[in-house]
This record gives sequence, structure tokens and C-alpha cells, in this order.
Amino acid sequence: MSRIGKNPVVVPAGVEVRLDGGDVTVKGKLGALKASLGDQVRMTLNDGQVTVEPANDSKQARIMWGTARAIVRNMVQGVSQGYSKTLEINGVGYRASVQGTTLVLQLGYSHDIKYPIPADIAIKCEKPTSILISGADKQRVGQVAAEIRGYRKPEPYKGKGIKYSGETILRKEGKKK
Repeated sequence: MSRIGKNPVVVPAGVEVRLDGGDVTVKGKLGALKASLGDQVRMTLNDGQVTVEPANDSKQARIMWGTARAIVRNMVQGVSQGYSKTLEINGVGYRASVQGTTLVLQLGYSHDIKYPIPADIAIKCEKPTSILISGADKQRVGQVAAEIRGYRKPEPYKGKGIKYSGETILRKEGKKK
């Protein structure tokens, strides 16, 4: 019995949910998202709530029950409120800026790194050492943040690199004489 899957997903005002077999389409003020959840789960929309239940008693259906409910909830929250991640840049001379539809990163390499900003993601640099990534799709926001962080991961000796806001870097002690 899935504890997560039992709870219905409340659909707020201004959000439209359309169920078509195993496909879910959610539209709101921040855009539209679509997901195909397969035939292992059965979804119903009643009184502004989406309920998810397994289609049969197989193990795969029980596995997908909570997963499908979480995906629908993330889609509803994404089109109504959105998701965001903040990255912090630490290091002398390390900085970022947005030029048109490109994020330009200067991370101590011999060249600038140009990252093309996807159409469904918004990236802002309020400070040269801070990057705000926002969008409607939770998975997409996290993937873009991970790709940008991957250009220069924080190193354990001085903590230089790109890290998530609130992330703690395990520091190592340097050489001793």
C-alpha cells in the first residue's frame, strides 16, 4: 500500500488537467507539461482532485502508483508556481553572465564556456557569482543546474567551483610540513 499514492493531488484554480488513458496534460500560467505514465496506473479527476490507483495487483503497478502520483503533483506545482535552483560560484576570477540566450561562464579555463539556455528554462545572474535557474519542469530545472555545475565542481581543498545554494562542501586539510 503506497502512502504517497493514496493521497489525491489537489488541482489549484487556474490549472487545467486533462487525462487521456495513460497520458496527462497539465496547463497553467507558467506553461503546459505532458507526461505518459503507461497503463500500470489508473487516474481519475473528481472535484478538482486527481486520484491515482494501481490498475492491477502486480508488483510493477504498485511501484508505479506512488511514482505516477508524484509526477502529477510535480507537474501541477510546476505550471502554477514553478521550480528554481540557485547556484553559487566561488573562486578568484570566476563569474557568470547572461548574454542574450547564452550563459557565459568564466571558470579559470583558458576560454569562456558558452552554455545555450534552453527555451523552457529561464536563467538570471543577479550577481556575477550567483545563477538562478527557473522553469515549470522540475526534472529539467535540476538537469540544467547539474550540467552547469558539472563544468567546475567544487574542489575539497579551497572550495572553488560551482555549488548549489545551501550545499556543504566536505573540506580536506592541505599538505603538512
